[in-house]
Amino acid sequence: MRAAFRLLASVQKSSQFLEAGAPTGLTGLFTHASPRTALLYTYHSTLEKLKQFPEHSVYRQSLEALTKHRMEIVESVRPAGLSEWQKRVEPLVDQHPDAFRKVELRTPSGEREINIIWRPGARNASEEEEWDDRNLEYKAPPEGIKTRKEREYQKELARDFIGERAALPQIESEPSLTAEQVNEIEAKIGAGLIEEVIQVAEGESALVDTMLQNKVWEDLEEKPQEGQWRYHERDTHTGKTQAP
Repeated sequence: MRAAFRLLASVQKSSQFLEAGAPTGLTGLFTHASPRTALLYTYHSTLEKLKQFPEHSVYRQSLEALTKHRMEIVESVRPAGLSEWQKRVEPLVDQHPDAFRKVELRTPSGEREINIIWRPGARNASEEEEWDDRNLEYKAPPEGIKTRKEREYQKELARDFIGERAALPQIESEPSLTAEQVNEIEAKIGAGLIEEVIQVAEGESALVDTMLQNKVWEDLEEKPQEGQWRYHERDTHTGKTQAP
């Protein structure tokens, strides 16, 4: 179990950092290499998407509050050497906006902080979503003159994703959190291992897309009949508990 690794890390100074890719104790879930960066990026993306919802949306209000709360917790835990790292990599990031995404944040104390994500395979700097070639399902091209959409589709199929990724510049990773700092984040959030928190954050970010696409804040086209949901109300079928 990873709890044992963390206990050992607190005793052995040379093992104060969690090893990326090591088992966490949960089947199929391995230690994340940069959990702080991944969470800040995902939380920021979620908040940006939520701005497209109307302010009166209960879904936006609840998820915004939860996301901001957890983002503040993650921001408050800063690895050693973070400021120096930001200064070193920022010039390279500014030179290659197609390869990196830079998100500027403000810590609770007002200090400027940069969250940088390497985006391998990104199509262009203006796109928000990561490129996923699994979305390209092969279809036999129709005969005759092709439409613009069909030409673009064939062009995407012909892309050399491996070559594009190899050509992108790489920067050093953000300084790692210590095992103690990871424990601190997990304890404050209280939702399991930090890798589980990342999975939940990514799932919530994907759910926002679905909720936005379906415009869940709008009224139903067909109004529910009167008393339709009364069956599911509390204490409908059982008597209320009487005080002794």
